Amino acid sequence: MDKPKTMKLVNGEKGNIIKITSLNLDGVMRRRLLDLGFVTGALVEVVRKSPLGDPIAFRVSQTTIALREEESSKIEGELVSNGN
Repeated sequence: MDKPKTMKLVNGEKGNIIKITSLNLDGVMRRRLLDLGFVTGALVEVVRKSPLGDPIAFRVSQTTIALREEESSKIEGELVSNGN
């Protein structure tokens, strides 16, 4: 059985579904993302990347949210589906 591919949300491609394994954020930003549904075990879909790659739109808990590279590079997860 293949080991799940670990990646940061910032490296996801459109259509990828990533299961969050850790948030390496502190303070207000951590609390905000937890409140929005970015919790360990949540499935996050990469919806859209801007032309320059920052920000990136993600769908979590039926909500679409755009995160900057600064935040999305600190959230790690396992690739569940590559959108194919």
